[in-house]
Amino acid sequence: MNVLMWKKLIFMKHKFITVEGNIGSGKTSLSRKLSKDFNSELILESFSENPFLPKFYKDPQKYGLSLELFFMSERYHQLKTKWVDNLFLSTKVSDYFFMKSKIFAKTNLKSDELLLFNRLFDIMLSSLPQPSLLIYLHANIERLQKNIKKRGREFELDIKDIYLKSIENSYFDYLKKQRKFPALILDVSNVDFIENHDVYNNIKALMNKDYNIGLHHIIM
Repeated sequence: MNVLMWKKLIFMKHKFITVEGNIGSGKTSLSRKLSKDFNSELILESFSENPFLPKFYKDPQKYGLSLELFFMSERYHQLKTKWVDNLFLSTKVSDYFFMKSKIFAKTNLKSDELLLFNRLFDIMLSSLPQPSLLIYLHANIERLQKNIKKRGREFELDIKDIYLKSIENSYFDYLKKQRKFPALILDVSNVDFIENHDVYNNIKALMNKDYNIGLHHIIM
């Protein structure tokens, strides 16, 4: 390990950074950049492996429970496995937080299905690490739809504004109430942190600051 890499590991403020946000907010893109610059282990959600995802968008009532149970089990297995991998990398960056399972289930499942789901979720959550810092990328619905169309995943192209708004409301409700870790809401509706290096560097600088537990709003 060279000297520059070692310095990055020493001066990282947060050991486990989670990047969250609505569909199309840029979670994976930001996670990749942060992981590379901080020489951190990257944990990416394998959404493409969920066989129920295209079916869900065609018939959400029929496939909602199968979709969410598959996602939850995959996230749990990945986090449990990745957490002990590569001991030389002391920091980790993930493009999802396990609580995402419960947030989406709240929107996608009927009440009886949600009862079953939450019982399983609570058992799994108790054995998983909490993020030391959560970054929530907030983009308005217009920006989300633009990003969704740009990346062109066929099964996402018909996502309705009302669905995106429901997911957003569930995230905000959770983030306002949780008192376990600091969470930053970054409003990226009008900026491009991929192409604009100044914006990205500002975000990166935020990763090395200390924050009190609770919610913090930052407009980029």
